[in-house]
Amino acid sequence: MNLDELRADASAGRTDTVLLVLTDMQGRLQGKRMTARHFLEEVVEHGAEACNYLLAVDVDMNPVEGYAMSSWERGYGDFEMRPDPSTLRRVPWQEGTAMCVADIAWADHAPVVASPRQILRRQMERLGERGWEAFAGTELEFMVFQDSYEQAWDGGYRNLTPANRYNVDYSMLGTARVEPLIRRIRNAMADAEMQVENSKGECNFGQHEINFHYGPVLQAADAHVIYKNGAKEIAAQEGMAITYMAKFDEREGNSCHIHLSLREGETPLFAADDGPLEAFMAGLLATLRELTLLLAPNVNSYKRFAVGSFAPTAIAWGVDNRTCALRLVGHGPSRRVECRVAGADVNPYLAVSALIAGGLHGIDRGLSLEPAYEGNAYLSDKPRVPATLREAAELFGSSDIARDAFGDEVVSHYLNNAHVELEAFDAAVTDWERYRGFERL
Repeated sequence: MNLDELRADASAGRTDTVLLVLTDMQGRLQGKRMTARHFLEEVVEHGAEACNYLLAVDVDMNPVEGYAMSSWERGYGDFEMRPDPSTLRRVPWQEGTAMCVADIAWADHAPVVASPRQILRRQMERLGERGWEAFAGTELEFMVFQDSYEQAWDGGYRNLTPANRYNVDYSMLGTARVEPLIRRIRNAMADAEMQVENSKGECNFGQHEINFHYGPVLQAADAHVIYKNGAKEIAAQEGMAITYMAKFDEREGNSCHIHLSLREGETPLFAADDGPLEAFMAGLLATLRELTLLLAPNVNSYKRFAVGSFAPTAIAWGVDNRTCALRLVGHGPSRRVECRVAGADVNPYLAVSALIAGGLHGIDRGLSLEPAYEGNAYLSDKPRVPATLREAAELFGSSDIARDAFGDEVVSHYLNNAHVELEAFDAAVTDWERYRGFERL
């Protein structure tokens, strides 16, 4: 959808609302619902304001300490939401509604460098300096429950009813049970100008996946967050619930496999062995531990890294080997790297930024790629993915590579976000503790 089409729709009464949205640190859409007329007459040219605390809160939207850009001392002022017209699209699951993604800037129009979209733009610029462009596709797994979000909340997220009672990985029979919901999500996303490829069942009970065609990395990240938000809204409209938690229970977690490749003009750079592929992958291996925080941002993210679970524990690469953190897939022009570290709770802008930064480190340093791992990498002696958020935060905070790639401001901002998450978790009393200790300790 372009601005002229929106003007025509608004004049005809087909579209009356425009959602102006940004992506916060947690990868969620935040923003304002505007009348289409106000958006067209004022906001397209001048932007709109939003409180800068949107990049300085926890998951519960509580203002927290430790952020340089936003605090009580600085008065929690505004930043500007600057619409990116190239992202304008209809929102088929909301009546008379369109959506536009915004970039975030300060009052002097300087970019807010810690905003996820700006972090990715910076890594795109680094590629552009070489004449390169990155393309990505993300594969989001999720679990579907027959309970509504309100019922799940009221029940403390216990005794929920999964949409499938058994493993429906690739099952036609099992996925048919949930097809009314999944089909509606697929078609709604296609109507919102996203190129849907397929859906399939997964291993955990009620677990499914919908996949989209790859695209330029910024476009792919935008589509990721719009789809994730939209799928939840559609499930809620159907009286059901979807979770993208990395690890909902002790069975298989929800992954977000990220496929990444580079081009120079129309030329795929990973197609040939003598291109930058090997140095790029060597850089990913060398930096993965230090940059895992941007791929696994929550306490729960690290519960997913379990042996024999199709979630990686070993920092190794292999050719079509799902036991490795990095999997080389495809042939010729479609050759690409699949990173299997991120869970479905990931912020795609940050994750893709981490992968680009790691790959460029390998190219700039001329790193050599170790031989592909053959066999079960879970049992290898390779370095391990960080086991906890605390370990990942320590590695990220002490990483010169992260500071060189993202700058001190970005590193400090997301390190503080990790510390906020850890402090909240350390203060919580869990069900596990109650079951273990209420009577028996």
